[in-house]
Amino acid sequence: MSENYYKTIDHERTLRLRELFTELPPFARDFFRSVETTTSALTRLNYAYDLRLFFNYLSTECSKVGGKTPADITIDDLSRLDLTDFEIYVEYLGLYFKDDKEIENASRGKARKIASLRSFFKYYYKKGLLEKNVCALIDMPKIHEKPIVRLEPNEVADLLDLIEQGTGLTAKQRVYHDLTKKRDLALVTFLLATGIRVSELVGLNIGDLDFVNGSFKATRKGGSEAILYFSEEAEKALADYLDERKNQKTYALDEPLFLNLQKQRLGVRSVENLVKKYARLAAPLKNISPHKLRSTFGTALYQETGDIYLVADVLGHKDVNTTRKHYAKIVDDRRKSVKNAVKLRD
Repeated sequence: MSENYYKTIDHERTLRLRELFTELPPFARDFFRSVETTTSALTRLNYAYDLRLFFNYLSTECSKVGGKTPADITIDDLSRLDLTDFEIYVEYLGLYFKDDKEIENASRGKARKIASLRSFFKYYYKKGLLEKNVCALIDMPKIHEKPIVRLEPNEVADLLDLIEQGTGLTAKQRVYHDLTKKRDLALVTFLLATGIRVSELVGLNIGDLDFVNGSFKATRKGGSEAILYFSEEAEKALADYLDERKNQKTYALDEPLFLNLQKQRLGVRSVENLVKKYARLAAPLKNISPHKLRSTFGTALYQETGDIYLVADVLGHKDVNTTRKHYAKIVDDRRKSVKNAVKLRD
């Protein structure tokens, strides 16, 4: 079952988290223990990466810590930090070096790392181990909302035609295209017809599909399960692909839905590369990723139904305001469209 895939991923993340503990002060484990039941393994791992960066910074750049290694930093060291120290750190995040490589963080990257620090310091303040929570005073960077990048209907048609025909691919790409055409068409059609996240897609097994009801079981962000539905177009593309899998003797209900050429589960990065390869040809002026296909579906669904709550539910947004924020322009267009709907005088 696909749940075994997610268990494996969480297991790997947990082991990686434990490795990172050796690069953090011992007291940091108390924080991770406190969020064990309220966060996912991925969230905790991201916390660890962000905190490792912070403690490495304190070790190498902050005079108040006195050149200690990250593992030797104490709560008392943190209590000596003031707002200016945190502001200097935020400035540092804009550009720093790691393994002789420049690393840059724009507003979104800085905001996530600050949020990790806020959660960390809030815990020790609540426990009474810090007298003040200076970290809470850091101003969050202003994040400029990016316009939704999506495919127009004609571009969707061009993309699917291109995958079927291989138009524009190099000679080398055509060799692989002959082997993966049905898989690629089924995969991209499925993304466009369901709007699921790429992380949800790669976790699917064949047994998660129900062709009788045109539905499938997806493990959503956060670990909850949901029954979602796919269109007749997606059903046909999937059926063609699975017929090929049967001929290849790789069809079984507990097998991954999408395989690579080595007959292993297709990964997130591979799906991203696959989508970009075709999208560059179908829509060369747009940077199309699997997430942009999700936006394409969400936009089409909202334009068709006008139901922001339905769109939020299908996309797996826990807060409808997240959906509304992403599709604010469409919401505004709909408001304008009804400005003359009510007549005061005939």
